[in-house]
Amino acid sequence: MTKGTEQNCGNNSYRPLEYYNCWRRIFLYIVTHIFYMLRFKLIYRLEVQGKENIPKDNQFIIAANHLSTLDPPLVCAVMNKGVSYMAKIELFENPFMRWWLNWLGAFAVDRDNVSVSTMKTVKVIKNTKDWVLGIFPQGTRQNIGEIRDITKGFASIAKSNKCGILPMGIIGTQDAKWIPFSGKIVVKIGEIIPYSNDIDEMISKWGESISSLTGYKYTAKVHQ
Repeated sequence: MTKGTEQNCGNNSYRPLEYYNCWRRIFLYIVTHIFYMLRFKLIYRLEVQGKENIPKDNQFIIAANHLSTLDPPLVCAVMNKGVSYMAKIELFENPFMRWWLNWLGAFAVDRDNVSVSTMKTVKVIKNTKDWVLGIFPQGTRQNIGEIRDITKGFASIAKSNKCGILPMGIIGTQDAKWIPFSGKIVVKIGEIIPYSNDIDEMISKWGESISSLTGYKYTAKVHQ
């Protein structure tokens, strides 16, 4: 990527196609599939179920429940594609975090006012070969055992981009562990939820799917 493009990426929400290049993909792979995966395997005894449900094409977004800061690299580690996340714009105010997030393929989003440039980046990701969009529909980390406080944004994105939603249930990342084999993480990947013009229906199907995958209780209360 050119220097000009890199500078324009700062904390702006727009990412051009050349942003998702092979170097960023390699960097993400090293961080998540090597360093983080060693931790997941040796400390958390990671178990992944349902990888056969991952579509072969690029016409989907990943939507997982959210328990801890381990969840974003975990989702990346179990996928055979790069996963680009929307990260709250405040994180990009720190120079190191901005550099780190940029190299991991993330882009800034103002949760109170999703801009046109954010939606353009979503379309760019859809048109890449090796990247997909990753979203945590609950917006922030949640209490264990509950699926609630779901925001509508992920379903709106699926509708506007005609993308299916791949539900991913995460269990066991809430407790920080450091002793080998002292933890247990299970990732369950559900069947794709086809996009629909009915946003509420997609949200309900996602909540029910995550509840089935994790055993957590789904509370059908949606945040705007």
